[in-house]
Amino acid sequence: MTNAVDIHEPVPAAELARLDARFPARSVTVAGGASVSVRECGTGPVLVCLHGIGSGSASWVDTAQLLAGEARLIAWDAPGYGSSTPLAADAPKAADYAQRLGALLEALDIDRCVLVGHSLGALMAAAAARRGSPLAARIAKLLLISPAAGYGAPGRAEAQARVRAERLDTLAQLGIAGMAAKRSSRLVSEHASETARQWVRWNMARLNERGYRQAVALLCGGDLLADLPSAMPVRVACGALDVVTTPETCAEVAKHCGVPLELLPHAGHASYVEQPAAVAALLRETLAA
Repeated sequence: MTNAVDIHEPVPAAELARLDARFPARSVTVAGGASVSVRECGTGPVLVCLHGIGSGSASWVDTAQLLAGEARLIAWDAPGYGSSTPLAADAPKAADYAQRLGALLEALDIDRCVLVGHSLGALMAAAAARRGSPLAARIAKLLLISPAAGYGAPGRAEAQARVRAERLDTLAQLGIAGMAAKRSSRLVSEHASETARQWVRWNMARLNERGYRQAVALLCGGDLLADLPSAMPVRVACGALDVVTTPETCAEVAKHCGVPLELLPHAGHASYVEQPAAVAALLRETLAA
């Protein structure tokens, strides 16, 4: 395994200090003894935010700060990310992540929240919010941002095999740091600031290999549309310049839910890192609606 570039500390020290001071990580022990790493900021109605496959809880720092006076934003590190305990199965399902999320909400005594899923986090969020889910009663609204549809639907076996091979081959050849160097630039648009680019690389460089392999299994085996429409109101948004989950593919998800796709101008895939003010406005509207 080759680590092509050492980018473990690309974010300026002042930015890291801001993260630790205003959006610090802590571990929450949930039912069964597992640990979930979370960051939170603010007071008010609760927003629970789930990151994508190449990210982590810290990616929500700017959005959280913008909403600190209006909402309590909680971002988790998904199982196998950060210091969160991985799931037991090598190839977990979206329902397994949703179950861990439910244990976290129970441990934090959260009876009602708006659930936000970005990219792969959308698969987890939709499983939690599906009709018949024991978590549905805790979720007031569902917001999917640049949702990953997954490759587990019937007829997608060829694409599933290709994506699995591409992801795992890249991991084997480059390692986590090399992946961050090579892939992180695809997550933002040409409009992204250098600080946004640094945060995207920083988050990706901190992936854990086992958690990432489990997430690849979810991406390849998941089927977002099978869990949609949700049991509660849903909104679907996408960066207008997203080249990962494109506006065209996100429009199909929105159409399936019977809602319009909402585009975030001048934003790529990691919109809440690149354009946090636009995402904060979207969350603010969702809370108020």
